[in-house]
Amino acid sequence: MLDPVIEFFERIFHAIGRGIGMLISLLLWPFVTMAGWYRRRGFLLKAIVGGIIVVFVGLYGYFFWQTQVWSGFDPDYPAKREAMATTPGTKQADGTCAPSAMVSMTSDLIDFNVNQNAWISSMILYKAGLFGVEWDHTPFFDNKAAFQRGVNQAIRRTTVEFVDTLGRVRGTSQVDGDLQDARGAMQFDEYTWYFGISPFGPKTPTPSFYRSAIQNLEAFNTRLSKCEATYDARTDNLVQFLDRIASDVGSTSAILRDRSENFNSGWFDTRADDRFWFSYGQLYGYYGILKATREDFRDVVAQRNLGQLWDDMDVQLSSALKIQPFIISNGNESGWIMPTHLATMGFYVLRFRSNLVEMRAILDR
Repeated sequence: MLDPVIEFFERIFHAIGRGIGMLISLLLWPFVTMAGWYRRRGFLLKAIVGGIIVVFVGLYGYFFWQTQVWSGFDPDYPAKREAMATTPGTKQADGTCAPSAMVSMTSDLIDFNVNQNAWISSMILYKAGLFGVEWDHTPFFDNKAAFQRGVNQAIRRTTVEFVDTLGRVRGTSQVDGDLQDARGAMQFDEYTWYFGISPFGPKTPTPSFYRSAIQNLEAFNTRLSKCEATYDARTDNLVQFLDRIASDVGSTSAILRDRSENFNSGWFDTRADDRFWFSYGQLYGYYGILKATREDFRDVVAQRNLGQLWDDMDVQLSSALKIQPFIISNGNESGWIMPTHLATMGFYVLRFRSNLVEMRAILDR
């Protein structure tokens, strides 16, 4: 009686085996064809082609290493940083003024993205993709790039606020040159390599622009510590910053929801990992920036009794950053086999946004 059941499963496993074999054959076909062509060539041509192959193998080895090794990655990184002593711009006993923790944290996050790690999104092999298919559309080698772009989204949002509100007196004074340069550098395209087609010609790569933003932010903090710059840590500026972050993560929540509801094919959704790690990177960046924001706005936080609510928000962010699945699955929310990591991340993003909205409401009273 068990023979039909056994035969059924045998057919399934044979079909899976044939499918895997065909996939492997398809992937190996270009290499097998190239090897056959290579064996029939002369010594000089073999040497030239062999040299090119060695270069490509080296490039791909470097690419693989950079995409898999996340240097300096630490979800608890804000807690390991020494807190600033007083509100930015406040004159201290030694005659100097306190620098900004937010500016310092933002600079550190840029350093983490482009100095401690290679910026993946503008690497030539990342742009080349897998046989012409963008890495973002495959399950391979794109998690770190998406994470970096998520961190970068938090950095970009913050540098805009530095220029528009925090680095000016009530938004009416002159724009700070260093902060403006930092904002401009961080708005640069995330995918530019040393050479491009549109427009055609050599270019300054993305990481160079971001590194220049580090210098601009450090220059501002140096001037601030000499009491030569302005940092306006007022309640309405904090309200606006929290409001902008809430809008930013609200857009991310909508993207997660759309992907989770309309493309829930479990482990076979090749874009789920991009969405997950971008959201993770965004929360990673905002976790440190908001820790620093609490230091810069310590007087406002104390006056409005936001301490407990801010602690709750930190707990939400810390909990979200503990979710680090090896393989991202976008399963159906009512399913029982494949997990639904996008829905889980979306839940934490919404909890984070709710905390922001609640704090903003208290500050707005």
